[in-house]
Amino acid sequence: MIPFNKPYMTGDELYYIKDAVARGKISGNGYYTEKCHTYFKEQIGFRNCLLTSSCTDALEMAAILVDIQPGDEVIMPSYTFVSTANAFVLRGAKIIFGDSYTNNPNIDANHLEKLITQKTKAIVVVHYAGVACDMDKIMDLANKHNVYVIEDAAQAIDSYYKGKPLGSIGHLAAFSFHETKNIISGEGGMLVVNDERFDKRAEIIWEKGTNRSAFFRGEVDKYSWVDIGSSFLPSDVTAAFLYAQLENLAKIQTRRKMLWFNYQKGLAQLEENNFLQLPYIPEDASVNGHLFYLVCKDIEERTQFIAFLKGYDIHCVFHYLSLHKSPFYGQNSGSQELPHCDHFADRLVRLPLYYELDMTHQDRIVELIKRFFSKINS
Repeated sequence: MIPFNKPYMTGDELYYIKDAVARGKISGNGYYTEKCHTYFKEQIGFRNCLLTSSCTDALEMAAILVDIQPGDEVIMPSYTFVSTANAFVLRGAKIIFGDSYTNNPNIDANHLEKLITQKTKAIVVVHYAGVACDMDKIMDLANKHNVYVIEDAAQAIDSYYKGKPLGSIGHLAAFSFHETKNIISGEGGMLVVNDERFDKRAEIIWEKGTNRSAFFRGEVDKYSWVDIGSSFLPSDVTAAFLYAQLENLAKIQTRRKMLWFNYQKGLAQLEENNFLQLPYIPEDASVNGHLFYLVCKDIEERTQFIAFLKGYDIHCVFHYLSLHKSPFYGQNSGSQELPHCDHFADRLVRLPLYYELDMTHQDRIVELIKRFFSKINS
């Protein structure tokens, strides 16, 4: 069977984990945590960052840092994972969902301003499939209305907008290193802090509401409970695994992007024939090879397509359900009409894409996709 995803091991993960254990400190904020932080600052260009146990944790930290209070409104796409919303709902926010573009699942920046009210505290953008949102337009709106921008960059490692790394543009950003992502640590994430106003408090929240990190740097003579917080930092064992992945970022990305463009080239004729829709990449955005999707004509065609490939032991999956149609949102916030989001929720399907995907297997997937769509459109 060709799976949808297969976690990739570079070969040094267990070596670094063993080294972390030998150093005698495997709790959070240890040797490998610092090495990962340094890598992201020096190699990617993030001004400040903190590893977390998950992207969800990073989003929850962001919600605390921008001081979300009950009744505040937070704008975000409906086509996203539930963690994007939960992080802010937990602080009492009212979620205002924005629709997707017609040609890609990202939030439509052209219709954001009408969603902003006096209660709006933040805009959360999700770079779906690692493809950048229109960050210039979004940041201009945020500055005009004095609201924060948080980038949910869970899928966006090594992806860019006008040459700037995603995650470096908003006030804060959250990344994921879940086993389905390009760079992994099993579970794991990272908060990126682009606004220096949040530096000190971010570290305190990260360390359970204490100034423990400042104490170990010798900046204070004792550490105390000084703010709210939680245990957001991951084990140094997790960081050791992640560091082995980071050392191989270029190799991993080269392979994944090659596979992505192979799909695009192999399926281009089907899009030209209007049999399906392929990913749209705006001029200012880059491809990071996180996932490759196609969009069917309707939910029935998608169901048939997934079943067809499953019959050949190829595992494809759809993705998000529209959050504005979820039972929780309906019970607490009423309803919204977001037809473009629903378009992708009903029609989008993701193809297998992972480092060790064999080229002959990918060719077989492409040929079977051609067979399926040629047959149903004949």
